Parts: sequence; C-alpha cells; structure tokens
Amino acid sequence: MILNIAIVTAEFNSEITSKMLDLAIEKANALKMNIKYTAQVPGVFDMPLMIDTLLQRKDVDAVITLGAVIKGQTKHDELISHVTAKTIADLSIKHQKPVTLGITGPGMSDRQAHQRIRPVAERAVEAAKKLFDELEKIRK
Repeated sequence: MILNIAIVTAEFNSEITSKMLDLAIEKANALKMNIKYTAQVPGVFDMPLMIDTLLQRKDVDAVITLGAVIKGQTKHDELISHVTAKTIADLSIKHQKPVTLGITGPGMSDRQAHQRIRPVAERAVEAAKKLFDELEKIRK
C-alpha cells in the first residue's frame, strides 16, 4: 500500500525549515510515498490545528512535522517545544495515525539547527513509513 502523507512546516526560521522541507520531499519520493498535502504554518506552536485537520482526512495516512526551535534570551523555546510535542503526540493517538516529530530544539543554537537539517528531516519521513507499516501489520 502506498502511504499518503502530509507535511506541515513552520515558516519561523525559514532558512532552516525550507531546506528541511526540500529534503523531506526528496526522501518521501525516494521511499515512494504519496505527498497529498504540504502546509505552511507561522510557527511550531501553530501546527496542532493544521495537523488535526489533516488527520481527519481519509486520504492522509500520516503527518510529518518540520520545524526548528532555536534558543533565545528566555526559556520561551522550552515552552513552545514541550507544549507542541505533547499536543502532537495526543493528536496521533486521537486519530490513530502517525505524526512524526521533525522539530529540532529546544536549547539549540542556530549552528546546531543548521547541522540537524538533513538528519531530522529524513528521519521524520522514515519514521512515518516505519510506524505506518508496523501499525498495518498489527491491525490486520
């Protein structure tokens, strides 16, 4: 079965996230996934509503998230990362569909964010396929 995916990307830190998106699309194509939707949201914190909407669609089997939360002067990065990760996990369970966490941070420098572009984007796509395949085995 061909896996139909959606990719949700944060526009914040777009110099990083746009590269993540390009690599995720490349990896999805290499794995013969069908990219049904790509969506841009302002920031990582804004992802859950878009993810929930996409997961309600019958033509979406999994959602891949892409974002970069870089450390600033305060602990805002920790708040954003923790709340978003928890909400994303809750949505995956609610809809019984994989939602992968291709979001880097918190506590990450700009340099670290650039170093993690490829591995995080590719692993997020790979994780969606692996999790979907494993769930399909169990559900049969």
